[in-house]
Amino acid sequence: MIEQLHPRIFENKDWATFLFVLAFGLVAITKSAYETRFSEFSKLIFSDKYAKIYRDTSNLKGSFIVGLFFVQIISFAFFIQLTMHIFGYASKTDWILFIQIATFLLYFILAKYLIEKIVATSFNIEEFIDLLNLQKATYRTYIGVFILPFNAILFYYDNIPKSVPLAIIGVSLCISLFSYFISIKTYQNIIISKLFYFILYLCALEIAPYYFMYYWITKEVA
Repeated sequence: MIEQLHPRIFENKDWATFLFVLAFGLVAITKSAYETRFSEFSKLIFSDKYAKIYRDTSNLKGSFIVGLFFVQIISFAFFIQLTMHIFGYASKTDWILFIQIATFLLYFILAKYLIEKIVATSFNIEEFIDLLNLQKATYRTYIGVFILPFNAILFYYDNIPKSVPLAIIGVSLCISLFSYFISIKTYQNIIISKLFYFILYLCALEIAPYYFMYYWITKEVA
């Protein structure tokens, strides 16, 4: 009796392992180089001390934020792909898809930042938008570092319940909303003096882009 042979399919995970090592390595290097600052950064969700100390807009282009910027791109791209995999829309080992997602995120964030700079200059609120961008970049980086270890767990373990990525999304949204609350509280005097421009900015550059991105993603996977 001849047994029927079935080809074994091996999924290449080396690229993901390399990126995880790179991301965790960047976090470790940043922590070592900015020990005190990273300590305050890690308490960001519990205390606004970091936001008060490092509120100079020059920090937006500093090596601390820039170094962790690449970590957040890797982390967010992994999380999006892993969520798509858990819901049955993609393979978690598809490195081409990962590059596409990471590239899209990179261009989306940079394009949004440049458009905000142009609008801020036009409305003469450049200083305020720079402060707001620093606040958003700080909390976005915090979320990226926060979900990085969860990404590693989700990637190397199978049969993850759908509730897990949904819970992570829920916590991330809460942190984002908290960041907006802190921003409004910190810059309330400036916001009140330029309330019309702030509402216009909020609708055009904060709500609309994410709505269209959500619409595009749901349309693509439908």
